[in-house]
Amino acid sequence: MKKYSLETTVGIFLVIGLLLLGYMTVKLGHVSLWGNDTYSLFARFTSVTGLRAGSPVYMLGIEVGRVERLAMDQKEQRAVVELRIRKGVTIYDDAIASIKMEGLIGDQHLSIDPGGGGAPLADGGTITETQPPLDITGIIGKYAFGEVKKAQ
Repeated sequence: MKKYSLETTVGIFLVIGLLLLGYMTVKLGHVSLWGNDTYSLFARFTSVTGLRAGSPVYMLGIEVGRVERLAMDQKEQRAVVELRIRKGVTIYDDAIASIKMEGLIGDQHLSIDPGGGGAPLADGGTITETQPPLDITGIIGKYAFGEVKKAQ
């Protein structure tokens, strides 16, 4: 009888551990199991250096979505970024999307100035005003090799 009690206890702990592991996988992987609570927007950039799928999207300093996919428009020679934005977050057609550095190690994120003077963007809409990332390595290289002139 004691043998079955020990096996039952171990089995219960194993099931609880597997459930917790599954929960953490879903939460850390940003996976939605019960419906889609996001909508899709697009932005076109001249360069998306350092940005990757899964990078966060911030608006007013608050994370409102993720970069879903990066693609290239061969016809217009532009990088196309697909964003997944949480429902309930309104972004207008005069919004500005810019790629910014998140920390000293160079991770990039997308920052959106929401606008407000135009009409709200619907699912599948495009943010037309964009700013590519600042080329820090190019600036440091110019400074290091004396190509930057001091203002007088």
